[in-house]
Amino acid sequence: MDLTYYGHACFSVVAGGKHLLFDPFITGNDLAKNIRLEDVKADYIFVSHGHSDHMLDVAAIAGRTGALVIGSWELYTYFGNQGLKNVQPLNPGGKASFDFGTVKAVAAIHSSSFQDGSYAGVASGFVFKTADGNFYYSGDTGLNLDMTLIPRWADIDFAVLPIGDRLTMGVEDAVAAAQFVKTTKVVGVHYDTWGLIHIDKAAAVKEFTSKGLTLLLPGIGESIEV
Repeated sequence: MDLTYYGHACFSVVAGGKHLLFDPFITGNDLAKNIRLEDVKADYIFVSHGHSDHMLDVAAIAGRTGALVIGSWELYTYFGNQGLKNVQPLNPGGKASFDFGTVKAVAAIHSSSFQDGSYAGVASGFVFKTADGNFYYSGDTGLNLDMTLIPRWADIDFAVLPIGDRLTMGVEDAVAAAQFVKTTKVVGVHYDTWGLIHIDKAAAVKEFTSKGLTLLLPGIGESIEV
């Protein structure tokens, strides 16, 4: 599968000929200033939780592309109230089938609120089963034993995990998360956007390698095969 990284925790995966976009936060990210929002493709947009650094550009991209927006019940309600017509709810524990494959929402351990401080539902991750391969996006989360359930639902080819620490898992816990979900390949996200979550990338790669794992850190705007 092709994966394109747009900075912070925003990325897309092409599966079943469809562009699956995750947590679009581009216009608010100084590190992604060379990404043109109008060039971002999306047939589906998955939103893990309500923080602005994961949903800032959802309405703009969905409005332009007509992409189906998927998130918790509270996000579904929020985007519907924003005028988006193509929205579906998916809460942790639930699964849904689409033309590219099947998605199961799973628990993430993280806070979630809208910019006005109101409740934005529980934070989520997503497990994908497609004809092109299977993967897990944890969303913003801390390490938790619920991750050991992921292999019951799918054999994961790769996982997309936060590694920036402080607000999510750091590198050591992301290594453990990879082991929990039984994958050897991880794409790291949610790091370096601000000083608070800056990491030593070489040291992070070395830590994964020492455990027999591969950590992929594509540049912003870079596409890789996973």
